[in-house]
Amino acid sequence: MSSVMSATSTSGSVAGATSEDIFRLSTAMDSTDLTESSSNSTVTQTLPFSSGNPRIEEIRGIMHLYRDDSSNSNLPVGRKPLVCVLAVPNHMTYADFCQFCGSFIQHILEMRIVRNDGDEDQYSVLIRFDGQESADNFYKHFSGKRFSSMEVEVCHVLFTVDVQFTASIEHAHTSPASSTEQPSCPVCLERLDQEMGGILTTICNHSFHCSCISKWTDSSCPVCRYCQQQPEKSKCSVCETLENLWICVICGFLGCGRYKEGHAIRHWKETQHCYSLELETRRVWDYVGDNYVHRLIQSKTDGKLVELNTCMHTGDYGSCKCSKDFGTGEVLFSSKLEALHTFMQIVDEYNDLLTSQLENQRTYFESLLLEAKEETEKEISESVDKAVGSRLQKLQSKLDKHMEEKKFLEEVNVNLMKNQDFWKSKILEIEERERKALKMRDEKIEALEEQLRGLMAYIEAENTEEQVSASSEITNGMVVSMEATNSNAKNASRSSNRRRT
Repeated sequence: MSSVMSATSTSGSVAGATSEDIFRLSTAMDSTDLTESSSNSTVTQTLPFSSGNPRIEEIRGIMHLYRDDSSNSNLPVGRKPLVCVLAVPNHMTYADFCQFCGSFIQHILEMRIVRNDGDEDQYSVLIRFDGQESADNFYKHFSGKRFSSMEVEVCHVLFTVDVQFTASIEHAHTSPASSTEQPSCPVCLERLDQEMGGILTTICNHSFHCSCISKWTDSSCPVCRYCQQQPEKSKCSVCETLENLWICVICGFLGCGRYKEGHAIRHWKETQHCYSLELETRRVWDYVGDNYVHRLIQSKTDGKLVELNTCMHTGDYGSCKCSKDFGTGEVLFSSKLEALHTFMQIVDEYNDLLTSQLENQRTYFESLLLEAKEETEKEISESVDKAVGSRLQKLQSKLDKHMEEKKFLEEVNVNLMKNQDFWKSKILEIEERERKALKMRDEKIEALEEQLRGLMAYIEAENTEEQVSASSEITNGMVVSMEATNSNAKNASRSSNRRRT
């Protein structure tokens, strides 16, 4: 299915085709697509449009759009990444519209401005996105949103089924330079490529990069100066009618003719301004003489505007039979020569004045440039001095801070060294005390062992004594010897105990 976007991007060149090529490509539609479009007529609507400069070439077509079903929140089935923004007010320039949809400008491949038939105060914008998700997000974000918080116009976004170009009308023969779009942006002179950025085609069929046209604040085209916002039509100052208008050549009052409300002739009766220009034919009417005046000159006698009867023959005014008399022709001829001489003097004076003024302007602007240069150099030096001073101040503050930290660390180091010596001495004292304690423990253990041995010997001696006493009952002699033996063992144990202590 062909569209205005696919037509302009065919063969890899968006701006390299003329309007006839675009028309030819876009009208070569597939029959199956047409059948599908006609079968979906219940959910789509058609909208005629046109584009191009009406004085040179005008392209007409029809847009097939999905209907705006506010009751259904679901998006249309089978939609494409092609939308149409309807009813954009004419006072919004190309830059304003690019700024309005700036959050999606990186996802836009191409925009085309078209004119709505029968609506001169608004225009529409066809937008093709790089993907369906971007188109859906654009629809959800901008549909029903105001163009500005200070205006009542609302953005109407509809998904586009198809765009068909139906006619191409050439109103004037144009040169190839003006009728053929160059394959480069007229602003930045870079090649028009959708991969490098979005492309915007104005209502007069000139293409630019969106980033370039967004900087153009004027409503006219940068190439042909065609303005999308046409000037308001003239109307009568009293009854505001648009037909049969006359403007006073003296004061500029705009009124309707005698076949309407007659406000122009009423103005003549009130002000005695007798000359009025018909806007449609550009002819001057004299209310006093009640006829058209084709040329007016100012009389030297009374300074009033009078009609000049121009001779249509090749002879001079003196020999022309069309003149009323020879004196009138001579006066007119001499007045023309005098006017020509005066005009040449005025031209010379104007050239001299213009030259002197231009020289003065050159001197003035050179002085301004010199002052600006000196002021800039002064500001640069002051900024450099200020930056260097602030940098030095920061470095000095850092140095002082580091010196304080160094001094603090040195004091901490000295205290740590003192603590180290103190704890070394404490460790030596503790080790010496531990050594002494171990030595005393060992000695005590040895003494206890000797006591234990003595005690064991004593116990053994007691046991032996008991055995001896038992055996003394049998032999008395043996009792005496056993007592002697026990006494000796007791003495030995006492002596060993004395040695330990």
